[in-house]
Amino acid sequence: MIQPLRPALHAEETLLSRLLDGTYPPGSLLPAERELAAGLGVTRPTLREALQRLARDGLLEIRQGKPTRVCHPEEGGLRVLAHLSRAGDLSGLVPQLLDLRAALLPHWMAASARLDPAPLRAHLGAPPEPGTPDAPQAFTAFDWTVQSLAAHGSGNALAPLLLGAFHEVYTQAGPLYFRDVARQTRALDHYRALHAALALGPDTARQAALTTALDSLHLWPGGTHD
Repeated sequence: MIQPLRPALHAEETLLSRLLDGTYPPGSLLPAERELAAGLGVTRPTLREALQRLARDGLLEIRQGKPTRVCHPEEGGLRVLAHLSRAGDLSGLVPQLLDLRAALLPHWMAASARLDPAPLRAHLGAPPEPGTPDAPQAFTAFDWTVQSLAAHGSGNALAPLLLGAFHEVYTQAGPLYFRDVARQTRALDHYRALHAALALGPDTARQAALTTALDSLHLWPGGTHD
């Protein structure tokens, strides 16, 4: 039996849907609290709780004594990703995630190969098995750990923080990519290549990571490797 959402969460999710579908476009002002609360079927204190949560994540700007303004997505920065991951079809985000990975992962892999490749090599040496019922989730978790180890191993303190902003959306988008057995098998080949490349130095590790990232982008419908 599906439990009903708490009033504040219901209000937050409803408002989020309206922000994302253009009902309240970026730069616009939300209706007055009394009107908005009545329309959502919640009390004004409950509405304020929902508004505060959305403002905290950069989607709204609450201004004392003035109407609440809808922020442009870039004002929320990476915090908006968590909301996008809960809002509908993620298929369109997958090629964008893969494209960003192609820009970051080679650098992190090269730095890890230079500083200490052992943690990455140990992980890459025990990949999941393609074609099993839980393979999409297993490959998603394994691939995330590859990226996390590379980020931590890069020696850049900001790299894990940047990667962490994508965790929720990646956890949901990853199984979309890895639901195809051919992609699981290709990923396995790339993990083996990365395992070998890390032992051969930064340049080889960088090239192997770039090949991996671009191939993943190419395999996703609508992706590109230009």
